[in-house]
Amino acid sequence: MLTFVCLALITALPLISASPAFLNPAAALPEQPLITPPPAAWTPSKTTNNAKRGIVSDIDSDLSSLIASASSDVAAIFSDFPSGADVQSSLGLDSSQIAALPTQVLNLPGYANYTDQGWNLRFRAMVYKQPDLNQSKLNDLANGFLIGTSVQSLPAAQSSQAVNLTAEIYVVQQSNQNITFSLAPAPTAGVDGGAVMVGGGSQIIEYPIPTTEEGDVDGFVQIVSAGLTPGNATNQTQVLSEYVQGTDTGNASAYLVPDQGLTVISDIDDILRITQIYDPKNGLFNTFAKPFVPWMNMPEIYLNWSTSLTDLHFHYLTTTPEQATRPYMSYIYANYPLGSFDTRPLNFSNTAATVSIRKYLLERIFQTFPQRKFILMADTSNSDVMKDYPLMATEFPNQVQCIFLRNTSATDSLDHFPYDTSGFQSLNQQSYMFFLVPDDLKNLDIANGHCYNASIKQNLTFGYQGLPFGLSTGSGNGSSNSTSSAPRVALGGNVGLWGWVGLALLGSLVFGFL
Repeated sequence: MLTFVCLALITALPLISASPAFLNPAAALPEQPLITPPPAAWTPSKTTNNAKRGIVSDIDSDLSSLIASASSDVAAIFSDFPSGADVQSSLGLDSSQIAALPTQVLNLPGYANYTDQGWNLRFRAMVYKQPDLNQSKLNDLANGFLIGTSVQSLPAAQSSQAVNLTAEIYVVQQSNQNITFSLAPAPTAGVDGGAVMVGGGSQIIEYPIPTTEEGDVDGFVQIVSAGLTPGNATNQTQVLSEYVQGTDTGNASAYLVPDQGLTVISDIDDILRITQIYDPKNGLFNTFAKPFVPWMNMPEIYLNWSTSLTDLHFHYLTTTPEQATRPYMSYIYANYPLGSFDTRPLNFSNTAATVSIRKYLLERIFQTFPQRKFILMADTSNSDVMKDYPLMATEFPNQVQCIFLRNTSATDSLDHFPYDTSGFQSLNQQSYMFFLVPDDLKNLDIANGHCYNASIKQNLTFGYQGLPFGLSTGSGNGSSNSTSSAPRVALGGNVGLWGWVGLALLGSLVFGFL
């Protein structure tokens, strides 16, 4: 019976990420070059069979195991991108053919912190070569990322998008390469989100460590601070333009973030754009073929924050694989305030690392800016978010200003996946809110830590939410987080197919089959 339930869950459940424990990054000084540490080994926890078991505790325990298993399976859809060696081998390219291809660089917009030695800028880039594939081969490869359709049957614009993104995935990373960066004052058009122009900062930086086996560099380097305002003497982010010498593909921006202020760390999928990543077919189609579109009026919310809070810095953190970064950056910068960027690097290439990377990236930026406060944005379909965001409030109790989570299961009938709110039990309700629409975020005094809109009934029990038949696990006083005059409910979800899956699960528990 358990096998049936697991299969049913994996079939019905969406594309999500879980979050097992991850090795803490090395406590190195931020001005020293750092290489992203490898992920820790991870063994999933197993449910133990107890002599006396209650239905509610059984649901909680078994759901944890089932969700972790399903999470790993569906997360692999996006994590199993080919390595450079796989690409070279599958295309039958020899080393001389690879050498003849032009070198390209993906340069991610980085952030800098300030210490008593000056500004220290995080450089993160990937060096690669892109094979020259014919249209027929690209079409075949692109079809591997589509479910129930093909590039040949798509409109021209969608077909082109699928092929172009596929071409960016099938690249050959270049190891042992030295990178030289150029920095210069950003033009007026490159300043946004409370950032300001600078009068200096022009310099050449030879990154001190060659690229890794995956073609990556990722570390902090001290830069010349002449013409730049010290980070302890301003509350506004300064912007530099950043170029990679020897190619026209490595342009980005660098954000010099002051010691104190607010940083919005924002996920992208299903909070800033409609992805439906919890449904594999739609998630892939909305990423590979359909133009990226905002979720409702979220751009308005971010624009208002960027203009009303002068000490605000935006950092976009998505666990999308590094190869797919460019479409995400293009979309964000066309619709939202400019800011620094993080995606999943290639040296986090297995599934266990994929579902751990968010915690590592969060801890890294928190440790880089110990005096700043953070506003965390995401949605409930990410189980890693549901674990890691409240964990940040525990690990860094004076740094988490607000946590805002869109409840996707209450607003999208395709999301049947339960989510665990137990991590929020010890947090002050004023510091977090589950919301339904972007307008729920209006008129909040986030600068002073007032992050809860009392008109949005939370209906909280601290355990799994969104179970079939309106069930939830855990304990808590939901009424304390709501008002009798507020009928809108932010927690809960659609039953749909979950009803049948839940019936099988509950029946199994009642009759002792598990």
